[in-house]
Amino acid sequence: MTTPPNEPTAASPAETQAETRAEAHAEAPALTLRPFHPGDRARLRSWITTEAELVTWAGNGFRWPLDDAQLDAYAAEPGRHIWTAVRGGDPEGPAVPVGHISLNGTRLGRVLIAPEARGQGLGEALLTLVIRRAFGELGLPDIGLGVWAHNTAALHLYEKLGFRTEEILPGVEEVDGVPWTAVQMRLEAPDR
Repeated sequence: MTTPPNEPTAASPAETQAETRAEAHAEAPALTLRPFHPGDRARLRSWITTEAELVTWAGNGFRWPLDDAQLDAYAAEPGRHIWTAVRGGDPEGPAVPVGHISLNGTRLGRVLIAPEARGQGLGEALLTLVIRRAFGELGLPDIGLGVWAHNTAALHLYEKLGFRTEEILPGVEEVDGVPWTAVQMRLEAPDR
């Protein structure tokens, strides 16, 4: 039996899910990485509006309030790769910074998506770009990271990307009188 040309056919649930994923992927804005530069400092600072947000982003690596001198020292650290994630650019218009990430040796850190860009899948896109670069261009054997246990969205994303918990460090930082627990995670390079 054939379907008349103007009548829709019923798609299987698997086909429908695959089409939905493909449509979502097609709509997700493409990201590119470029090196962090002094012109990015003000925008990065605008994404971190409280001391708790600063600690969430960088642990105890910076003092509140975050300033240009601290960011310049961070950018000058030997061996640290620091990128700004941008989306857009010609022909759509100017490229807009939407994220930040760094890699120091095999340690991934300081992952941040602009508040107005959250919930759009950009965190996964940013991490995927850096993981590919780390294992490809940089030839790293693995990538480690630390994340606060209460940052469940980040934890779930890291797990989705294949990171596995290696250690849980209870109460390693105190913010506003509340002890924070750190989760140490690692991702092995493929085929190693």
